[in-house]
Amino acid sequence: MVRQRRQTLALAVLGLSFLGVLAVVPLVGETLWGWTEVASSDPTVRLVLLEIRLPRVLLGLAAGGALAIAGLALQTLFRNPLAEPYTLGVASGASLGAVLVLQLGVSASGLGLPAVGLAAFAGALAVTLVLLGLAGSRFADESAGMLLAGVAISLSCSAAILFIQYLADWTKTYRMVRWMMGGLAVVGYTEVLWLLGPLVLGLTVLSLERWELDLLLSGEELAASRGVDLRRLRLIVLGTVSVMVGAVVAVAGPIGFVGLIVPHLLRRWVGHGHLHLVPATFFGGAVFLALCDLAARRVMAPSELPVGVVTALLGGPFFLWVLLWRRRAP
Repeated sequence: MVRQRRQTLALAVLGLSFLGVLAVVPLVGETLWGWTEVASSDPTVRLVLLEIRLPRVLLGLAAGGALAIAGLALQTLFRNPLAEPYTLGVASGASLGAVLVLQLGVSASGLGLPAVGLAAFAGALAVTLVLLGLAGSRFADESAGMLLAGVAISLSCSAAILFIQYLADWTKTYRMVRWMMGGLAVVGYTEVLWLLGPLVLGLTVLSLERWELDLLLSGEELAASRGVDLRRLRLIVLGTVSVMVGAVVAVAGPIGFVGLIVPHLLRRWVGHGHLHLVPATFFGGAVFLALCDLAARRVMAPSELPVGVVTALLGGPFFLWVLLWRRRAP
C-alpha cells in the first residue's frame, strides 16, 4: 500500500511538473513575458511564442521523454544501469550520416526534414539493421555480446566521423561539430510532429511488453523459464529504441546522458515495475531536457549553449557516481 501511494504520488508530481514546464518555460526567453503580454493583441509576441518558443519546448519534452524511456528499456534489457541510448551506436550511425551530407554539401530536403536530418535517420536505421541481424542470431544469446557489439559499432562510426572531419575545410568542420553538440532551436512544428510517431510507438511497445521486462529483471534464465521469448523481446526492444533514438537525433542532433540519468534516479523513487516506471520516466525525461534547454538559453544570455553540452556536463559526473556507487554496493 505504501509503495502504491509513493508511485501514485511520483506520477502526480511528474505529471504536474510536465504541465508546469509546458505552461511556464515558453514565456522565458531573451525577454521574460507574463500572461498579460501573451494575452495582448501584439502580433510579434504571438508569433514568437507560437512559432519559436512553444515548438522548442514541445520538441524538448518529446525528445527528452523518448531518450529517457529508450534508456530505461536498454538498462532493463541488458540489466546494466550504465546502458543508455547511445551505447548501441545508433546515435553514432546517425551522426555519421549527417557528417557525410555536410561534407558533400547536399542541401535537398524531404519528408519535412532537411538533408542532414534525413541522412541522420538513414544512418540510424543502417545501424539498427545490423543490430537486429545480430539480435536474431545466436550472437544474441548473451546480452554482454550485444552491448559490446554496440560499443564496437559506435567506435567505428566515430573513427569514420573523425576521418571525414580531417578531410573537410574549416567551415564544414565547424558545422559538423556544432551539429554534433545537439540543439532544440526550431521554427514551427514540423520536427515535433515528425518525432511524435516514434515516441508514441515507443510508449506503446514498452507498455505492452512491461510484464516481460519485469520478469527480465530477475535474470534471463528465470525469465525464459517463465515463458519469455528472449530473442523476440530483444528484437522488439532494440528495434523500437533504435527508431526512437534515430528520430531524436535526426531532428535535434546527439543529446547524451538523458537516458542514463533519468531512469536511474526514478527507479529509486518509483520502483522497478514498468507499469509505473515507463510513464514516470517519460515525464521525468521530458521535464529534464526542457529544463536543461532553459538553462542552456539563460546561463550565458544573450549567448546560447547547445543543450547537448549541458547534458554532458551533468552526465559525466553522474556516470562516475554510478560507477562508484556500484563498486561500494555489497
